[in-house]
Amino acid sequence: MPSSVVVRVPGKINLQLSVGPLQGNGFHPVATVFQAVSIFDDVTVAITDDPGIHLSSTGKHNDHLPFDRTNLAYRAAEIMVRKFEIADGLAISLAKEIPLAGGMAGGSADAGATIVAIDSLFSLGLKRNEMEKIGAELGADVPFTISGGTAIGTGKGEQITPVLSRGSYSWVLAMSSSGLSTPAVYNECDRLREGLQVSPPHISDSLLHALSAGDAVALGKALSNDLQPAACSLKPAL
Repeated sequence: MPSSVVVRVPGKINLQLSVGPLQGNGFHPVATVFQAVSIFDDVTVAITDDPGIHLSSTGKHNDHLPFDRTNLAYRAAEIMVRKFEIADGLAISLAKEIPLAGGMAGGSADAGATIVAIDSLFSLGLKRNEMEKIGAELGADVPFTISGGTAIGTGKGEQITPVLSRGSYSWVLAMSSSGLSTPAVYNECDRLREGLQVSPPHISDSLLHALSAGDAVALGKALSNDLQPAACSLKPAL
């Protein structure tokens, strides 16, 4: 058994995010198209003689990064330790390149990579769908970070279906100096929609056709995000 495992995990963007009406359980049903992009975090999980879980980080995006159980990678390790009765201490090191609070699944990616790393480190033999199910306990974006590529997410975003995508694309990402919290954006979305009839979430046929054809121009025209008005309302500089 190796003493450490390194997993490289990409960030993501949403080519489409369709948000349905607020439900009685406090969540919104969504339909989204995830796309992995070539900005990566490297997550190293090592066995250590020190009991418990120990988290550290290097890289560009360490400001305000928590190192306790509010960090998704830490919580992912907690779940894996509990589920599989792992007695060894674990040292988790994050080399961060994915921006925080930028909608690129920076925290979720680290959680997904931690699950994959622990599975490999202890030869647990988990199938991908089993790891995605564990990831869904942590957040709606985590299952996609385990599968990667291009995929549709439904439910809360955690139900993953791969999508045929041809060609490659170059993306221009303009990052703000500060992020927005997801709950705040959804709350603002609800405020802006108050009194309106909100349709169930759906995936654009034109976007799927553009992906399958490898048509960058058509894909650009089909991009959409129902949370954009709310984000711009909270932060007009966007």
